[in-house]
Amino acid sequence: MRILTIVCCVLFLQSCAITRLPNDIGYGVLNSDDLVTVKEGLPTYLLLVDGALITYPESESLLLTASSLNSAYGGVFVEDEARKLKMTQKSFDLAQRAMCLHRKSACKLMDMSFGAFEQEIAKIKKEKDLPYLYAVASSWTSLIQLTSSDYNSIAQLGRVELMMKKVVSLDEQYENGMPLVYLGALNSLLPPSLGGKPEIAKDYFERAIKVNPSNLIAKVMYAEGYGRLMFEQELHDRLLNEVLEADSNFHGLTLQNEYAKKEAKRLLDGSYDYF
Repeated sequence: MRILTIVCCVLFLQSCAITRLPNDIGYGVLNSDDLVTVKEGLPTYLLLVDGALITYPESESLLLTASSLNSAYGGVFVEDEARKLKMTQKSFDLAQRAMCLHRKSACKLMDMSFGAFEQEIAKIKKEKDLPYLYAVASSWTSLIQLTSSDYNSIAQLGRVELMMKKVVSLDEQYENGMPLVYLGALNSLLPPSLGGKPEIAKDYFERAIKVNPSNLIAKVMYAEGYGRLMFEQELHDRLLNEVLEADSNFHGLTLQNEYAKKEAKRLLDGSYDYF
């Protein structure tokens, strides 16, 4: 933690652009293979980014970085459900702020009727809009997953899916296929009897794996989202064993892959009882 603080101070003194600092250290975090060290050290960095946002409240890159890391930390390391929800909501709010700064017509996106919302998303046709669109959609998906017992939250699935589909239409390989993983998760959130679409989810998961086989979380989500939903134990166990046997190291995905391995072991250990 002290080394992290010293690095930050040195970079500031060297007059590094404030918008570059979070990305440089952010990749250091994402490429780490030590979940414990990141868990203990990342809160310091989150506070540093919060402080930087006080000085630079309209820095789009800072807002996106803060959104991403709050979502990652809350999702991976926080066990308490209330804290996890709080950090996910913060991630969503930060992503919306970045989107609003980048695209003024999207400032009231969450308050629009579905028709107006659909028209606004349809207007997005440039790849430079992808980071903002993806940040809002991914944090919103996480928020819906945490509040899936709330009917009002589930009612937003159509909007989030529309945003993720737009990301995929612009660049299917964006963020190592993660938009496809999110679409798979969205379509497997509910059982078929309640409107879930497991076969569509399966297609999205398989497309994500094809885009980047090194993105191990895709197989974990496939096993949990589709395998368990459809009671396909053979597929479930095969996917999880493949994750455990795979190499975690991949630029920008190493930390996520280490978490995927941890989740794969947990799910595999509970396979017999579940099925």
